[in-house]
Amino acid sequence: MIDYDGRSFRNTGYPAGEDAPIGHYRQQGDLLWADFDGGPVRRGSLNGRVESDGNLEFAYTMVLADGEVIAGRCWSTPEFLDDGRIRLNERWERYGAHSDSGESALEEVRT
Repeated sequence: MIDYDGRSFRNTGYPAGEDAPIGHYRQQGDLLWADFDGGPVRRGSLNGRVESDGNLEFAYTMVLADGEVIAGRCWSTPEFLDDGRIRLNERWERYGAHSDSGESALEEVRT
């Protein structure tokens, strides 16, 4: 199992140097949670679990800068980059008035 505790991930859909959502992950056993903000996200959080192969399944909520509240579900598959960082390839669903689905990616940020 991959240990995500203390790792941070940045959405790759934003150019380098631009303010982008960054999530700060915590893990205890198979329990996973994170807080994230940045870019258009004022505040976000997720709660879920880590599978034995490192895949993630979680629910998320966020409040955007324009006040919109979003909720959804996500499945992430880890990929190890050449420099040892983790890339999370995500498949997500968004619920409610602005329901949608799609794919995105996050890459680990090292400070």
